[in-house]
Amino acid sequence: MSGAAGLDAHLSTGATNVARCWTLTRTDGARYGFTDHDRDLSFDGVTFRAGTGLSAAALSQTTGLSVDNTEAVGALSDAAITEADIKAGRFDGARIEAWMVQWDAPENRVLQFRGFLGEISRAEGAFTAELRGLAEVLNRPQGRVYQRACSAVLGDAACGFDLSAPGYATEAAPVAVENARVFIFDGALPFEPRWFERGVLHVLDGAGAGLSGAIKRDRLDDQGRRRVELWDSLRADLGPGVTVRLTAGCDKRMETCKLKFANLLNFRGFPDIPGDDWMAAHPARKSQKTGGSLR
Repeated sequence: MSGAAGLDAHLSTGATNVARCWTLTRTDGARYGFTDHDRDLSFDGVTFRAGTGLSAAALSQTTGLSVDNTEAVGALSDAAITEADIKAGRFDGARIEAWMVQWDAPENRVLQFRGFLGEISRAEGAFTAELRGLAEVLNRPQGRVYQRACSAVLGDAACGFDLSAPGYATEAAPVAVENARVFIFDGALPFEPRWFERGVLHVLDGAGAGLSGAIKRDRLDDQGRRRVELWDSLRADLGPGVTVRLTAGCDKRMETCKLKFANLLNFRGFPDIPGDDWMAAHPARKSQKTGGSLR
């Protein structure tokens, strides 16, 4: 007898040897194991490290859709969760599982909580992370929006465009980086100005490897250099020589879908939907019915 049944049998003895274990899986696939026991435990191919400083408040889950009332508290350590990784956002949205385990027989365990990390705050060498349950995703708005612009994300299943096609992405090393937000490239690169606006910049190596940011502006400066500006600064120390990948952007217009990506059949907008001027129109005897804007 093992698993939940084995743990129940152990708890029924009255004298128990139980500990809590947590599995933390980042969006990039890195996995971490923590336990409040005084020695390491292992199961499911994960080693749960003792003495990492991670602990959790008592779990309090409800049947509603609100965020479950629990949090994880831990110490920042180079061997586990570092302040640099939290600052860079590497733990944002990480999956977490909380187990109750019989430490002298780890096969006897039960999963108490499964969810995601929410808001993370750090101070004085420690961090506090909000734990959000699986029901949290049900609070997100669902359904399709009827609008002129395309509702798909460039390259997703609805869009269907292959961003690995030649001419829509490139790798380059900037000659200068300003505030981890503006990347300056020597030369124009073989692309038209504004080609990458609304696209994505991915960092491929260095301290920011794996981070990405949405591109706000892609222009040429007076010296003929290409300046790629992000909406927000990347939360890592970046400098000249780091390798990045630039991916073309889409402004969601039907003309762009047709001319830039030749993907009109997958356009997910409604370019002919009536606008606000049609909604505000009123009968007028002398107005000309030319089909143009009502002004």
